[in-house]
Amino acid sequence: MAVNHTVRQARYAVPMQAFRLISGIFAVLLWGLCTFAAAPAYAASVDIAAQTAEPPLVDGRYGSIVVDADSLNIIHARQIDAQRFPASLTKLMTLYLTFDALNDGTLTLDQKLPISRKAQNTPPGKLGVKKGQFITVDDAIQAVTVKSANDVAVVLAEAIGGTEAQFAEMMTARAISLGMVKTQFSNPHGLPNPLQVTTARDMAKLAMAHLNNHSRYYHYFGQKSFRYKGKTYKNTNGLLHWLEGVDGFKTGYTRASGYNLVVSAKRDGRRIIAVVLGGASNKSRNAHMQDLIERSFTSIGVQPMTSVAPVMVSATKRKTVKKPVPSASPMKTASAAMPSAKLASAKIPAAVRLRGRNNQPVTITTKGAPIAAQSAALDNAWSIQVGTFNTKQDALAQLEGVGLMVSNTATPVVMPFKQNGRVFYRARFKNISSGQAQKSCRALSALKTGCAVISPGGR
Repeated sequence: MAVNHTVRQARYAVPMQAFRLISGIFAVLLWGLCTFAAAPAYAASVDIAAQTAEPPLVDGRYGSIVVDADSLNIIHARQIDAQRFPASLTKLMTLYLTFDALNDGTLTLDQKLPISRKAQNTPPGKLGVKKGQFITVDDAIQAVTVKSANDVAVVLAEAIGGTEAQFAEMMTARAISLGMVKTQFSNPHGLPNPLQVTTARDMAKLAMAHLNNHSRYYHYFGQKSFRYKGKTYKNTNGLLHWLEGVDGFKTGYTRASGYNLVVSAKRDGRRIIAVVLGGASNKSRNAHMQDLIERSFTSIGVQPMTSVAPVMVSATKRKTVKKPVPSASPMKTASAAMPSAKLASAKIPAAVRLRGRNNQPVTITTKGAPIAAQSAALDNAWSIQVGTFNTKQDALAQLEGVGLMVSNTATPVVMPFKQNGRVFYRARFKNISSGQAQKSCRALSALKTGCAVISPGGR
């Protein structure tokens, strides 16, 4: 299928002088009307930014944001509008235009794209495609999402835009249409270019646009490996391989940008989008991203992945058992008879409750019949938090106001804590079951201060 580059370019064409004019006019207009609110919507959000440890950074290149993908509230924000180098996060826009082309029929997944000399000569990381060869659109998408192949990004750019330069203009025009007012693209792969800039907020907008407009292709970002011509490539997003809930998006690195990462994660039906720019190393960036994800899910009421302590449900006595006494070896003249051995009487659990974040009891199997743990609802060690306040009186008033909507077995408590030299007060109901906690928070979901379930031992 031939691609009509003139039609494609007309759709996205924005001359550079018009780009400067448009960005100047709309930057002010869209600043307050951008996709995400400029401040956290609830008290827990403030705690996230204050409690998160400063990560190892590349000086002057850091920026980070976490967004609740359901409400579009910002959970965490640091230097979200400072322009940074996107590195391979650029490929998120290259792929966005690729998915646009698939949707409007100018590309098909099984279509074979030609490899140019320019694509072949693109610097690493690359798949190693050669001039005169072909690669299908499906393989090209996988090469870019999983391997982050710069050479294949050029293949897609030339197929859609005709040339890299024309495709870059299309990328910038698309960014403006998505409200990415501080982003400009100069190439399809993210190799160093001083004119190619973005922000943490803009990258979060692009990730959200993928989820909203191209969800049918989102599975490519969650693909853990890609096999091409007998070789298997592992996804460059390390968190995708082990952090619970992370199911997609992209890494990026150049010496100028530092270590960048966009992640989307989903737990208990709630999704967040997180962006970290300018990490000092792959390891420190991933650790910082993990910390942001865990704290952000907790702030919106999704419990962390730490399991509660094992709980003994009931116990039985182990019977005293005698071991047989072996015969003396004929090779030894000394007596080898072993004294009678008894296993000490001990209590062993009939069932142990081991619960993860989903609060479901685990069935414990032994050599005998499986034993099902009792319901987690019988464990009255859970709590809910219904707000954080500046004064104890405000916290007490909150507890009194919502008390009728909480189990009458719950104990209202005010918990003071210090942060940045100030004392704040948490309003909580303690001594309720997991089921009661979940039910209460659902009933209180409209509270401006939010409602968070606190697992046994949780802070």
